[in-house]
Amino acid sequence: MEDIKLMLVDDEERFVRTTSKLLARKGFRIFSALSGADALHILKGHNIHVVVLDVKMPGMDGIALLKEIKRNFPLVEVIMLTGHGTLESAVEGLKSGASDYLTKPIDIEDLTARVREAFEKRRRLEEKIRKAHSNLCVKSPEATVKKAGPGF
Repeated sequence: MEDIKLMLVDDEERFVRTTSKLLARKGFRIFSALSGADALHILKGHNIHVVVLDVKMPGMDGIALLKEIKRNFPLVEVIMLTGHGTLESAVEGLKSGASDYLTKPIDIEDLTARVREAFEKRRRLEEKIRKAHSNLCVKSPEATVKKAGPGF
C-alpha cells in the first residue's frame, strides 16, 4: 500500500510539531505548513493525499485555503480541524468540500482513523476516474474488429 502523504496546516507551530511526530509514528509521510501560502507551495511540489487544516489562521483562513485547495487540487481530501469550531464554519467547510470537520483537542487515534478514511475516499475516487478513462480509451473487442475492417 502506498504511504499516505499527509500535510498539517496550522499556525500553531507547537501543535504542528507535536502532531507531526505522533502521526509519523503511525506510518504517515508528513508535510507541514504554518500558513495557507506555505501549504499551497507544498501542494504544488508534492502529491499530497490528505490535508488536516486549521480553520482559524492569520492571513488566509482555513475556509479560504480549503476553497483554493479544492479549486487547484480537487483530489486532495481535506479534514478541517479547529479549537474554535462553530456550526456555521462546520457547515461552510463541509459545503466547500471538506471530508470531515473535527475539534481540538483530538485523540491521535481518532485523527489517524479519519485520515485513513479520507485517503480511502480519495483512492476510490481515483479508481473510478481510471475506470472511466479506460472505458473512454478502450472499446469492446467487437468494436475494435469492426473498425479494423475485413482481414483483421
